[in-house]
Amino acid sequence: MVIQTTRFGQVEIQDGDLIRFPEGLVGFQELNSFVLLEDPYDEIFIWLQSTQEPGIAFPVLEPELFADHYTAQLSRSDLVALDVISGDVLRSFCIVTIPDDPTAMTANLKAPIIINLRTRLGRQCVLQDNTLAIREPIFEKLQKRVVSENWKRTSFKQGRNTTSVSPIDMQSGASNLQSGVTAAGDIEGSAPVLSDVAQ
Repeated sequence: MVIQTTRFGQVEIQDGDLIRFPEGLVGFQELNSFVLLEDPYDEIFIWLQSTQEPGIAFPVLEPELFADHYTAQLSRSDLVALDVISGDVLRSFCIVTIPDDPTAMTANLKAPIIINLRTRLGRQCVLQDNTLAIREPIFEKLQKRVVSENWKRTSFKQGRNTTSVSPIDMQSGASNLQSGVTAAGDIEGSAPVLSDVAQ
């Protein structure tokens, strides 16, 4: 299928690329179908693009790029909403706000986007940890990480035409960075596994 986007124009996607958000996102409850797109001209950000509204797209990042030891502790209601069962692999992303002055960019650590790879269900989970910021400054941390490690999102681009916009392959993982998603209430006795934890 082909979707229309304001940022990237027409983009061809497959049904398997779609991520369903039954509850929508905070402030966008009416939008429940999204896809993660990579920009061939930007090796840092991924875009969470609505398939219903061409002008709605959110830049997102893996929290491990700027937040050491970040863990999203999910509630039982989060796990039920994501239809998590033992052995499921989850991915986490934080929505980034980029103002006119990019050095003032922030990330929402308090309400990450969690995606169950098996069900293709997503949820913006509002975490109970009050030490997590809604507007965490990230420019210096991100710059240090990217520059010091010469970091690139190469795993998402393998085998792709890098001059065109395409959905990301979430199964491949973005990195070998340590990260975590834990369950406050276990489902079938096991917490879910985050896909970009080093194997």
